[in-house]
Amino acid sequence: MIDQDIFEELFVLEMANNHLGSLDRGLKIVQAFAQVVRFNNVRATIKLQFRDVDSFIHHSFVDRQDLRYIKKTVDTRLTDEDYATLVRAIRQAGFTATATPFDEHSVDLCVALGIPIIKVASSDLNDWILIERIARTKKPVIVSTGGSSLKDMDDIVTFFGNRNIPLGINHCVSIYPSEDSELELNQIDFLRARYPNNTIGFSTHEHTDWRNSMLIAYAKGARMFERHIDIQADGVKVAPYCSLPHQIDEWFRAFHKAKEMCGAPGTQKRIPPKKEVEYLDALVRGVYAKEDLPEGHLLTDDDVYLAIPLQKGQLSCRELMRGEMLLHPVRKNAPIRIDDIESPYSQIPSLRQTIYQRGLDVDN
Repeated sequence: MIDQDIFEELFVLEMANNHLGSLDRGLKIVQAFAQVVRFNNVRATIKLQFRDVDSFIHHSFVDRQDLRYIKKTVDTRLTDEDYATLVRAIRQAGFTATATPFDEHSVDLCVALGIPIIKVASSDLNDWILIERIARTKKPVIVSTGGSSLKDMDDIVTFFGNRNIPLGINHCVSIYPSEDSELELNQIDFLRARYPNNTIGFSTHEHTDWRNSMLIAYAKGARMFERHIDIQADGVKVAPYCSLPHQIDEWFRAFHKAKEMCGAPGTQKRIPPKKEVEYLDALVRGVYAKEDLPEGHLLTDDDVYLAIPLQKGQLSCRELMRGEMLLHPVRKNAPIRIDDIESPYSQIPSLRQTIYQRGLDVDN
């Protein structure tokens, strides 16, 4: 079995190109979110995007200002040394540094910088030359399902599974920003059922709420979460799909609330807390004698009635069986206690103790 623990309750804070090609701005983003992460006591990574611009863009298109994606890539480029500085700052701030490489040189940079987890961009789920280079690193991988076909996902899961490489899968809708009606959170159920051996997460770009989708996604079983992050600085307008530090704080708080409300893992029956057991015990009916009953009498349904309150040491409807022999006489309307009968319950010390610890103490 592949160890998937590395993805459990991992928060991926995607810086993308929000450093705008400025190392100083990138460092500000790291510091702005470090305090929020520490305060909320979560395990988080800041994820960078690595591109070797000289090889990633064909040389004859580098100057095409009319092609938005190319212009943005050129305008936000950083050097390998800049990326190394950011990675050091991320680690010093208490994060894990992760990255999305968009080309083979960038995969090699991930290795050189000791990046522990690699993300495959949604646009690259069919780029098998890049995927095979990533797989050679043997590092755990995260993929998002945005825009993919079912075959794409089956192929990716099979590919990394055959190589014994941990794979986390994020449900994602590649609409920037996303409206609540576009989140398709039921896909988490589908992914968990289809890929039971993989950690399923939720990568989201909605811009109106930082709470409700977390509550729902966690309850559905998502255990890895991703959002784009940015700061208000340098006079730059924040994209509507990016989250500011105070919004990420709300997101983390929603995670803790969801975890509290969902409780123990849904893989086994929960153990009720003491106060819940005591509350229910107060509603259980006790066994009372209908008439005076002599020593040696064998109890039948006609000899007893059930009523509240249940008293300490008294038999309840849970333990009453036909044919118990009375060891002592019992007066009419008196409770029939565990010590009054010869029963398997009376022979087991732990059961006797439980029966004497519950119910109403009429002597106090």
